[in-house]
This record gives sequence, C-alpha cells and structure tokens, in this order.
Amino acid sequence: MTAFSVARDRLGSHEMAILGDPERQRQVRIVSRGAAVIGIEIAHEGDAFQLADGYRDLPEVEQRPGSRYAVMAPFANRIKDALYRFDGQTYDLAPGAEGGKRESRHGFLRDQEFTLERVDADAAGAHAVFVNRSIRPGVHAGYPFAIDVSVHYILNASGLEVVASMRNVGEQAAPCFFGWHPYFRVADGAVDAWELQVPASLLIRTDANFIPLPGDEAYAALEDEPAMDFRQWRRIGTTELNHGYAGLHADADGRARTRVRDPKTGLTVAMWQTRGIVLAFTADTVPRDARRAIALEPMESMSDAFNREDCAAAIRLEPGAERLFHCGIEIENQHA
Repeated sequence: MTAFSVARDRLGSHEMAILGDPERQRQVRIVSRGAAVIGIEIAHEGDAFQLADGYRDLPEVEQRPGSRYAVMAPFANRIKDALYRFDGQTYDLAPGAEGGKRESRHGFLRDQEFTLERVDADAAGAHAVFVNRSIRPGVHAGYPFAIDVSVHYILNASGLEVVASMRNVGEQAAPCFFGWHPYFRVADGAVDAWELQVPASLLIRTDANFIPLPGDEAYAALEDEPAMDFRQWRRIGTTELNHGYAGLHADADGRARTRVRDPKTGLTVAMWQTRGIVLAFTADTVPRDARRAIALEPMESMSDAFNREDCAAAIRLEPGAERLFHCGIEIENQHA
C-alpha cells in the first residue's frame, strides 16, 4: 500500500502533476510551463494553508510575474550587461539591445514547456519528473550550447525534495548552473513580523544592479555586515533583502538549511541545499503582494557566475557530462 498519491491534471494547455501526502494532509501542484510549483498546501492551525506564494492562475503561469518558483537554467539570476566570456570567446545574450534594456536574468526556461515524463508514488514518496530539451544552438541568442534539464520533485514525509540534472548533450564544453526561485509565506500579512535564519559566514556584496563586485571584493564577513547578519534567528523587520549568502554551513546530514518562521505560531520552513549559495529576497519589487512572501533561492553559483574566474570550474560542464543539484523544503513545527 502506498502512503502517498499522485494524479495528472491540466491547467489550460499545460500538464500538471499533483503530489499528495494524505497522512500529513499535504499537497503539491506543479505545472509543466516552466516546471513551476504553483501550490504547497498544508494543514495548519486547523485549516488548509498555502505555504507557496506561487502563480495564482493560468494568466500568471503564462505571464510569470515575479518568476515565482522559476527553474533557473542554464544560469540563475543576473548576467552583467547580458555579456559573458567562455573559452576565450565573448557571447551576447541581448544582441541589439542598448542601455537599460541590456539585461538577462533567470535563464531561458521560465517560458518553456517541460514534458511530464514520470508521475508515480510508493511508500516513501510521490514523484514527478519534468524534462526540457529546448536549450540548443541557435535557439537562444548568445548561448550556442546544448543542455538537457530535468527536475525531479519528490514529496515525502519531511517535505518536498528537488533533484535537478543538467546534461551537456552537445559537442563542446558549456557554461551552466542551476537555481530555483521559490517564494514562501508562513503567515498572512507582511514579512516584517517573520523571523529569518541564514547559515552563512559571508555576504555577497553587489553593485546597484545586484551584480557581485569583482574578485574578493564580492565577499564580506557577516561580522562586518551586521544589518544583513541572520546567522541567529532575527526578525526581518523593515530590512530589504535581495542579497546572496556564501560560506554555507551544513548540518550533520550535509544539508545547509535557511529557515523562515512565524513567531506567533511557530510554523517554520527550512529551505535546504547541499552546496552553492542562497539568495534571500523580501519581494519588495514584485508586481503584486510586495513583502508578503520571501524568496529563498538555492543556487549552484552566484549571479554573474559566467563572468567570474572564481566560479569558472563550478559552472563548466564537459560534453556528455551530467551535474546534479539537490535542494528542497522541510516543514517544521507544523500544528495541524
């Protein structure tokens, strides 16, 4: 007998996987457009509670405001001036654009359809595997590489696991890395009253466009940045966060957990990852419901990694090679 459940459904023209955990009264919905999570429903304080601040309806799925739960590949967040160098050659991700229009962020897959290749459940969890093979030479300006991306979502007793795979199916080495853009809400209302904990030793310093500073200038010890130091639980208050954190400290199981909680009810979400950096964003600039959710973004590498020598080895993927990134969500102190 399986303790978990799965179902297929549709949202407009898009396939949808529904993963269920009846015992703990949890359900996760994932749509094939961008392989985006659009719902994480739990039982809390006697009611159904929506933990994910994802897209609310079909128009939002197709217009993707705020890049909610975006799968970010083959790069995460920003690339400075939409230009990068790889193996001695310069590439332009926004040819013809000028001035403030020269930007590229969050990769290529937010608007792409994924194939729902697997939906099944067993005693340990419910599974959905989404695959995209659209990253090919000639498809995306400035990126003449071939990368297959798959995202395996697993709903289990602790929460939602994500196993992302990037495989170089081309004939040349490629720059690529994975990121995920989940938004969480642990209570109704603004994030100001919530508490945050980030297990990092370093803040990533950026310019006004959120591009990390060059070289070692990008890294600041949190002892020197007290306003951004959340190593111990702290109320978010009026702090505006759009900052990356590095030097993550993992627990004994190898998972580095960034946590947000509602101090009134104790409901806590832990976003975990096994390596990389985490970016915390208090959603001050999103087009709807500003500061009513917090994005905790696990990323293999930092913004503008394509242009950084200190990231070059981490983002390089040789022909035929595959790289995995493992992250997820744990639900703690849930009062059903």
